[in-house]
Amino acid sequence: MMSRIGPKDTKPELVVRRGLHAAGIRFRLHRGDLPGRPDLVLPKYRAVIFVHGCFWHRHDGCANFRLPKTNTEFWHHKIDRNVERDREAIVELRKLGWRVLIVWECETRKSPPTNLIDKIMGWIAGTTEEEEIPRPLV
Repeated sequence: MMSRIGPKDTKPELVVRRGLHAAGIRFRLHRGDLPGRPDLVLPKYRAVIFVHGCFWHRHDGCANFRLPKTNTEFWHHKIDRNVERDREAIVELRKLGWRVLIVWECETRKSPPTNLIDKIMGWIAGTTEEEEIPRPLV
């Protein structure tokens, strides 16, 4: 069943895309020439947005992330590798001069779309190089 979950056009990604498009922000999708194939690329702002699934990218402290109780070693390795690959992509993008925003799936569900888009628009207009929505609890 999990094999049917695709990496593109997920519900959380569509929420972000629709909101940004309605706000007049234009973007490119999944550019293969950039590290990590960001979900949205905003060339005008030299910014990229990743919309991460809480399970697949291990959103620590989130109710949507629970390691499965069966085949735990496999899942632990798989998710660790996803997180490592995410970090590598962000480092490479930063070296290339791109700003990086990570929007977590749980935020697309719990926030009204207008609030989420306002947060993203604030980040786009700002100068923060790297950010997460919601911010990590550290």
